[in-house]
Amino acid sequence: MACVASSYSLPLLRPLSNNTGIAICRKSYVQCCRNKEPEPEPESCVGIQCQAKRRQVLLGTTFAAFSFPELISNALAENDAPEGFRIYTDDVNKFKILIPQDWQVGAGEPTGFKSVTAFYPEEGYSSISVVITGLGPDFTRMESFGKVEAFAETLVSGLDRSWQRPAGVTAKLIDCKASKGLYFIEYSLQKPGESVKHLFSALGMATNGWYNRLYTVTGQYVEEESDKYSSNIEKAVKSFKFI
Repeated sequence: MACVASSYSLPLLRPLSNNTGIAICRKSYVQCCRNKEPEPEPESCVGIQCQAKRRQVLLGTTFAAFSFPELISNALAENDAPEGFRIYTDDVNKFKILIPQDWQVGAGEPTGFKSVTAFYPEEGYSSISVVITGLGPDFTRMESFGKVEAFAETLVSGLDRSWQRPAGVTAKLIDCKASKGLYFIEYSLQKPGESVKHLFSALGMATNGWYNRLYTVTGQYVEEESDKYSSNIEKAVKSFKFI
């Protein structure tokens, strides 16, 4: 199920012993963002039910975009990368991504059909996250969600609450495109009285041999940190690849 966040920060994650770089979620975080029991694989659907299900999956991808936990761990990555970066490889979930050299890495304990990995600097509010969610058999490729323009509009409009009274979060779509099987979406979020948060996401689909999974890679930074982090975050998100 999707987590409805009331702020941009989630409860603190804590690392396992021996600085393995893997962090476990506290009880409140686990209860909010995932069921204690493994979630059953979604069933096929048709018509209106299928459209509703697709919208639910789309809005579920905003977990990483709308909020992200503070993490404490040591980065685990390879050194064969462009200057200022290193390569993080996840052999279990079969992906790799460039991350800034001095960023750390943490991960929520996988449960059911969900997995979360995060990369973040020691200071500031910026982060990059990889959220993996299980999909039903009717989702076979990204086009199952529709074309990238419709996908992006659904994702961002599902976050916008500027029409409420009092006004809530304002979400604006900046750009979107499809490339090499991935959907790239750039948008912004702003809570009333707070700084604009810029987000750059890449979404793709891959199978683990049993069912398809949606990978949502999201880099985010506040407007005040744009000069410092925007270029590196965009480069990192664009570097995401399946292995």
